[in-house]
Amino acid sequence: MPTYDFDLFVIGGGSGGVRAARMAAQRGARVALAEAAELGGTCVNVGCIPKKLYSYAASYAEAFDEAPGYGWQTGEARFDWEVLKANAAGEIRRLNTVYGGLLDAAGVTLVTGWANLEDAHTVKVGNARHTARHILVATGGRPFVPDFPGREHVQVSDAMFDLPTFPKRLVIVGGGYIACEFASIFNGLGAQVTLVQRQAHLLSDFDEDVREFLAREMGKAGVDIRLNAEVASVARGRGKDAPLAVMLSRGQQLEADTVLYATGRVPNTEGLCLEAAGVALDARGAVKVDARYRSSVPSIYAVGDVSTRMQLTPVALAEAMAVVDALFGNGQRKVDYDCIPTAVFTHPNVGTCGLTEAAARKKYGKITLFSSEFKTLRHTISGRDERTFLKLIVDPASDRVIGLHMVGPEAGETVQGFAVAMRAGATKADFDSTIGIHPTVAEEFVTMRDPMPG
Repeated sequence: MPTYDFDLFVIGGGSGGVRAARMAAQRGARVALAEAAELGGTCVNVGCIPKKLYSYAASYAEAFDEAPGYGWQTGEARFDWEVLKANAAGEIRRLNTVYGGLLDAAGVTLVTGWANLEDAHTVKVGNARHTARHILVATGGRPFVPDFPGREHVQVSDAMFDLPTFPKRLVIVGGGYIACEFASIFNGLGAQVTLVQRQAHLLSDFDEDVREFLAREMGKAGVDIRLNAEVASVARGRGKDAPLAVMLSRGQQLEADTVLYATGRVPNTEGLCLEAAGVALDARGAVKVDARYRSSVPSIYAVGDVSTRMQLTPVALAEAMAVVDALFGNGQRKVDYDCIPTAVFTHPNVGTCGLTEAAARKKYGKITLFSSEFKTLRHTISGRDERTFLKLIVDPASDRVIGLHMVGPEAGETVQGFAVAMRAGATKADFDSTIGIHPTVAEEFVTMRDPMPG
């Protein structure tokens, strides 16, 4: 039987990779992890964590606007971009250290540098070669920018947290959750934001009522949303501080200090030599995996954004645990991709779990809908016109709640709790018999009694 340096070699120190390495080592496996950048991956360094911190920063502007209605005289508020950047960077450095400490405490060998595969059991990092019985690819994804005139002038989401100067005029291209979140963040921080989306709606994979309601609320907050619009070119005027000229395909021109392209992400497989090792990739460059996250090479696995499954940090963590259990446990752990809750940290937030109305009609045929739209108690005297939207989708044959959607304050926090009930098979009758907490937004989910017509 071959002798290897390690039982498991993990390529990528993001959420999924670190979790797999740490848990495998705690089960007695000899584990190494290779990472060329800071530990924590996209989520910690240029994704979930800084994005949520910056979203909190933007929410203070809303709070200052609301304060007079509650008797507070706050005076003139002034935002300092450099302070926000420095404080957020400090928290990220702390998390980098925490991740390193977790790996060290578990006994994982950390290898610094870019890794690539030589064969089914060999990883090369720099001039060093490491052999492993199993290899896990967890390198995540990276932003994608299409080729067009002026591509060199635009930014991607990774760079937005550390821009040298705060953009007074920001053009964002895209309509997915990253584009919408950055639009809300920078609008809240005081930028003039224009969102350019080539489709007729935002958030394509979300419920139609949700995306239409969110677009209205973002528009009311000051985001200029241009639907059915495409960018033809981006050009910079004379001088390094000259504004960018964004030409739309219909002939309109926008001026911007910064242009963000949030047009999707692609799997981070380039430069890993996966195909040379026999690992099959799909058309997007993602690692093709089976139900147990095994690639076309039996000893090589892939989890998270680099693979062909769902691109969410908690999903990557769950997949990592399933791989560790398969390799070093009893193999019983599985990931169920039905009813995965998710949130979009726009202003207002979006939270969702289960099927959209369109998907529910396709799967079940007949469905029953419940919805509620209202101004929350907070805004009855805040002076702001923000409204909240809730929606339930029910399978009448079983009475199960198969879709739950919210646009409103702390939607992610609210929906997380309901996701547990939905995973357990909660019915509309269960919702109806649950006593609400008054006065809260969430109680509306258990007090909706009248189905929508049609």
